[in-house]
Amino acid sequence: MPLSFQVVVDCADPHTLADWWAETLGWDVEPSNEDFIRKMIAEGHADEADTKTHNGVLVWRDGAAVVHPDGRTAGPGARILFQKVPEPKTVKNRVHLDLDVGQDHVEAELERLTARGATFLHRGQEGPSNWVTITDPEGNELCLH
Repeated sequence: MPLSFQVVVDCADPHTLADWWAETLGWDVEPSNEDFIRKMIAEGHADEADTKTHNGVLVWRDGAAVVHPDGRTAGPGARILFQKVPEPKTVKNRVHLDLDVGQDHVEAELERLTARGATFLHRGQEGPSNWVTITDPEGNELCLH
């Protein structure tokens, strides 16, 4: 039986990073269910310290997600969860996202994303394939090809 999955990114500021990735991918930040959050607090399953306000909306403090515009009907991998962790990133990612922007658009995407806080790392090539490796604002690697 095939399994569904989501990609999870450890980070320091889940909501800000989710906003960055949503704009980068053309995806949507998953909406917060403020009524559900308030209910969990009222029932004692959570407290105010578990929440914060981001862009005027009550959200869970330690997590945010982005979803494909077609929602979960887009299939496995149509959701990326950003979760807060206490330690900073210290080594290269063992898993990263490759964004297929089309070879004619790599330079424009590189310029767009570095203007928004990405950092250029290097260019790579293997046979006829080439790519650019960058990081998001928290240092997580991704490739443009």
